[in-house]
Amino acid sequence: MNVETNFTRHADGLLSSDELDLAQKSRRRKIIIGIAAVVLLAVVLGARLLGGNSAPTSGANAARQAPRVTIIVPGAREVESTISATGSLAARRDMPVGAVGEGGMVRQVLVDAGSWVRAGQVLAIVDRQVQTQQAAALEAQIRVTDANARLAQNELDRAKALAERGFISKADIDRKTAQRDAAAAQANVARAQLNESRARIGRLDIRAPASGLLLARNVEPGQVVGGGSGVLFRIAKDGEMEMRAQLAEADLSKLTVGRTAKITPVGTTTNFTGRIWQMPPVIDPATRQGLVRISLAYNSAIRPGGFASAMISAGTTKAPLLPESAVQSDDKGNYVYVVGAKNKVIRQNVKVGDVSDAGIIILSGLTGTERVVLSAGAFLNEGETVIPVPQKSN
Repeated sequence: MNVETNFTRHADGLLSSDELDLAQKSRRRKIIIGIAAVVLLAVVLGARLLGGNSAPTSGANAARQAPRVTIIVPGAREVESTISATGSLAARRDMPVGAVGEGGMVRQVLVDAGSWVRAGQVLAIVDRQVQTQQAAALEAQIRVTDANARLAQNELDRAKALAERGFISKADIDRKTAQRDAAAAQANVARAQLNESRARIGRLDIRAPASGLLLARNVEPGQVVGGGSGVLFRIAKDGEMEMRAQLAEADLSKLTVGRTAKITPVGTTTNFTGRIWQMPPVIDPATRQGLVRISLAYNSAIRPGGFASAMISAGTTKAPLLPESAVQSDDKGNYVYVVGAKNKVIRQNVKVGDVSDAGIIILSGLTGTERVVLSAGAFLNEGETVIPVPQKSN
């Protein structure tokens, strides 16, 4: 360092400034070239050392670098197949009730929505003052016709007594008999008219056609009702409810009458058990769907007109069941990765069925004996070599 400093100081005294700059640049260039040569030599020596050991262990290194994946052999098990559906709640037998008589002004309404009624119970009373007076007139007419019939019968009896003595002819007896029969017939007509009037009065009362839950009340006191007044009350017969679900044609083929279903009305977490009581007799050609009707027992949480979801039991099937992490999907469909011969990854297309907390049912594509990659499928490529690790049993 001292020599270089002395040399520099000596050169500064002998060389001009331009020549001094050139000399300094030349020294720096030589230093950089020397450092580069040393680095290059170190790299070459390192490569030779590494190259000499890599040839015999390349296969082991490749094996150590293969990814480890967890596999599962699903087998085939009996799994319950379910079909999910949505639909509306309704009364199983919704019975509209209207005015069946000649009508009139409503005097009193005896029930309200939400009430339970029995068959024949009076729901509303219609004014009957005019009809009552007509019935009274008919009752008086019956008394008149009865009196006429008794009089005719008495005259016939006296005529028969006189006819035995020869004072009255056979023609007079026949005439008296006809008068007696006509009077009796008039009495019967009057009674029939009275019964008709009473029946009309009875029809003025609006009655429940069957027992059940009153769903709606559309009439108030003072309202004038008649045959054209429309629906005044609605009754759910016996309080029975149902869910009406639209299902695809393919799902309908898996169901039969009597299958159970779990119904969950919107806004609640409570499940209600129901049964299919009617399958659709026809399929809508536009939507390719049919209406399935599921009966439900009465519960205050089941309100007609509401919305609900259903899980319908479609029986059991024997199929592989995989966790959701094992099933992948892309624009070509659903698939899983299977570890094949020589631990190579193979893509296997599958058709999935119902999804539940237990996993995904595989309808086709697997027999259940394959080694299926449990997870990390998104990071694998078909044909890649892996190290399979069986899933640990719980």
